[in-house]
Amino acid sequence: MYIEKRCPSCGEDADQEILSESRDLLIRCSLCGHVWHTEKQKIPKPVFVKAIVSREGDSQICQVEFFPDDICSIGDRLVAECGEEVAGVEVASIESGPKRVEKAQARDITALWTREIEDVVVRVSIHDGWKTIPVMISCDGETPFVVGEIHQAGKRRFRIAHIKLRDGAVLRKEGWKSVASRIKRIYGYPE
Repeated sequence: MYIEKRCPSCGEDADQEILSESRDLLIRCSLCGHVWHTEKQKIPKPVFVKAIVSREGDSQICQVEFFPDDICSIGDRLVAECGEEVAGVEVASIESGPKRVEKAQARDITALWTREIEDVVVRVSIHDGWKTIPVMISCDGETPFVVGEIHQAGKRRFRIAHIKLRDGAVLRKEGWKSVASRIKRIYGYPE
């Protein structure tokens, strides 16, 4: 096995051969042959942070693995372990002690509030004259929706008029698009 280190004898940075490994390392320089002891690099133990994963009307307590110095921010996409299952999630809020913050080091995080982004439900409001028909479409989080496109939801066909995103933006121009995981609501009219 090899490790990249600077040799104290010849001063060159090179891949050095590890001869033995215990509390420290016994290393031989691959260039000049000098043998010396050096400390092992300490790998920090991972920490598990509680993550509340929202799945369309249902929440589950899971956990996310970090190294203590890792920084987590709102909007980060992570993998949450929920027992035997894993889920792709997006961070919606970070709890650090008694307050909510925009970002924090993993060691300071009390809980992450997340939402699943792999399988999502997109809400659609179809405006038909004086009435609005609510429809929900279950799909993959990466499914694209395009303003002006015609979709089928059950027996209802509709044309997308505009798309409201989770960050507050509204897509109104024909041809503008977004993926399902970023959409808050789609507005359309019957076809």
